[in-house]
Amino acid sequence: MSAGPAIAPLTRLTAGQEIPFGGDRVVSVDAELAERFRPGDRLVVVQSTGALLHVPAAVHAIVDRAVGEAATGFAELAACSDEAITDFFDRFADALADDDTFGPIASSNSTDVAQAAARGRSTTRLVLDERMRGDMVSGLRGWRDSPSRRDGIVERIEHESWAVEACRAPLGVVGFVFEGRPNVFADACGVVRTGNAVVFRIGSDALGTARAIVDHALRPSLRAAGLPSGVVSLVDSPTHAAGHALFTDRRITLAVARGSGPAVAELGAVAAQSGVPVSLHGTGGAWMIAGQSASEEVLRAAVSNSLDRKVCNTLNVFVALRERASTLVPVFLDSLDDAARRCSAAARLHVVGDAAGFVPAERFERVESIRRADGIHVEPSASPLAEADLAVEWEWESSPEVTLAVVDTLDEAVALCNRYSPRFVGSLISDDPAEHERFYATVDAPFVGNGFTRWVDGQYALDAPELGLSNWQGGRTLGRGAILSGDSVHTVRHRAIVTDHAVRR
Repeated sequence: MSAGPAIAPLTRLTAGQEIPFGGDRVVSVDAELAERFRPGDRLVVVQSTGALLHVPAAVHAIVDRAVGEAATGFAELAACSDEAITDFFDRFADALADDDTFGPIASSNSTDVAQAAARGRSTTRLVLDERMRGDMVSGLRGWRDSPSRRDGIVERIEHESWAVEACRAPLGVVGFVFEGRPNVFADACGVVRTGNAVVFRIGSDALGTARAIVDHALRPSLRAAGLPSGVVSLVDSPTHAAGHALFTDRRITLAVARGSGPAVAELGAVAAQSGVPVSLHGTGGAWMIAGQSASEEVLRAAVSNSLDRKVCNTLNVFVALRERASTLVPVFLDSLDDAARRCSAAARLHVVGDAAGFVPAERFERVESIRRADGIHVEPSASPLAEADLAVEWEWESSPEVTLAVVDTLDEAVALCNRYSPRFVGSLISDDPAEHERFYATVDAPFVGNGFTRWVDGQYALDAPELGLSNWQGGRTLGRGAILSGDSVHTVRHRAIVTDHAVRR
């Protein structure tokens, strides 16, 4: 009998050392990684790309401790009442609503914002203003008022002398990595409503804010409600390596990632190859198509109301049909400029191919001051764009930024959307029911509408705080919609109730 392969711990790397990946490829260790690697560190090889991810021992220890606390908290939560969980959400919401409690949190957030701005980072989603604060409080009170659904009976199958009940049950420990948006921290606590625990790794830009929320609002609320302290755990590390370590931990029953497209894709690959189920919420950007029978009035409102701020469901690409372009493109441009005025900024337009013929020449000649994360840039108001760059999601600060394309038919517009978009949000402006049916049948997107794109949001659309919105860029999700909310994080247990114990197979 074979003794099996000899296994020894990895204690060092050498420059030029070849690391196999993907079954038939190798990647070489560079000198910098070899120099940084120490005994006790870990190396994660992304099998799809060959990226070598270094996890220092100290970072792994932080993650290991946080996940361990969450696993213990999950086990202990089973003995806690639904009323105690309700009390936690009530106390957490009240703490954030209290000005004295919120003061240190606001101060930490101001520091985070100033430091991020100094590094040239985007701060549009980092600022914990009164609107975001109110949304956090509202979301937590929504969880407070929502039914538990723990152990709820999904289905009962009756047999002669016995029955089987399918019951909802908590999933376990949810690992959550997200960008510097403090409100997501409160939203994701919704998994506790259904009996789950959660481990957070927040982006470095918002880590100070997260620490303050934990210290001044979260932990006191857990303690006062009698819930286990580890049921919500923060990975207190600003490094990307912490996210990599978290998503390789097999104690995680669901990995959730939100943020920029490439970073989220890499985290998803790490989780998948580690055998951890993953839900990704990365690349966004909505597409809007104006059909043959599009109403100018409806189009004007839909464009303007889809550009109030930059988030994942903001209008990113507008496509007009050539037969109507001479009348609809000017409406689109007016609405784009109107949205910019409401943002006290100038609009930025990218034009694909011969769509330039429907845009006034002066837009290509005029320059504007466009505010980006790293400061003000002087750029043309409009500029040409290659068709392949229809896939680019514009990350704007206060200057609405959109791509314009013109095509011959609705089918061609849908084909472009299915090829270049993240397959996320599709909106058709049309008065023709047949056009809408064709659009719905052919566009490959989980969110389809007939007006503004910003409706795509769990809280707004479903009255349920969301953990994230999935696109279909990496394929459709199994057995659930593309809005991941706290109450959708569950599994199903089966329970037999035998009334006649003489029954046998």
